[in-house]
Amino acid sequence: MGMKDKAGKTQGQTKQKTQEGQQQAQQAQQRGQQQTQQRGQQAQERGRQAQERGRQASERGRQTLDDTEQEMQDRFDQDYDA
Repeated sequence: MGMKDKAGKTQGQTKQKTQEGQQQAQQAQQRGQQQTQQRGQQAQERGRQAQERGRQASERGRQTLDDTEQEMQDRFDQDYDA
């Protein structure tokens, strides 16, 4: 094998390795983007769940307040009916 042939072979191998490295980097980037999207979706879902829990707690608080006002009104009515 001559020097030209050996140099050509080495250059071809180098190009192939470079292309493989670029493909691996691209695949890693795609995996990273998918993970980022998944994490974003999970964060949005957690946010929605927290918002719903807050709404439910607020509703319970409002119901408790309504119940307390009704109890006070009932006591007032009882005191003045007697």
